[in-house]
Amino acid sequence: MAKHYKRHKRSQTAKFVMIERWVQNTEAWRALKPGPRALYIELKAFFNGRNNGDLFLSHRDAAKALNVSKNTIGGYYSELVEKGFIKSTQLAHLGSEGKGEAAHWALTELPLYGRDATKDFARWTPGQTKPHPKNGDAPAK
Repeated sequence: MAKHYKRHKRSQTAKFVMIERWVQNTEAWRALKPGPRALYIELKAFFNGRNNGDLFLSHRDAAKALNVSKNTIGGYYSELVEKGFIKSTQLAHLGSEGKGEAAHWALTELPLYGRDATKDFARWTPGQTKPHPKNGDAPAK
């Protein structure tokens, strides 16, 4: 009598975050502390295949997701910017109704607005720092 094995199909709603091995093998990734790595994974989880540059995660929500203080997250974002993993496309600001809006981010490992991925982190070397963006430094869409 033939045995019937149930096929395990991946659920249509199952999601995962893929960090490719070549990214993990860069000096920049190996130099990242665990907190910024975790934040990068949280940010990448918001990527849906076409929204790079419009990724946002407030400091408050990021702190809650990572179970750390809200004051800790700023340093995590700064480290990801310095090592070239993310760049700001829209800075945090007060909206028209006076409500704060979180910064929007782009992952440099992915194409942005029809242009090739810059992969800035692949060129990072120890001792190199990249300044955190100031007003007007965010690229135009």
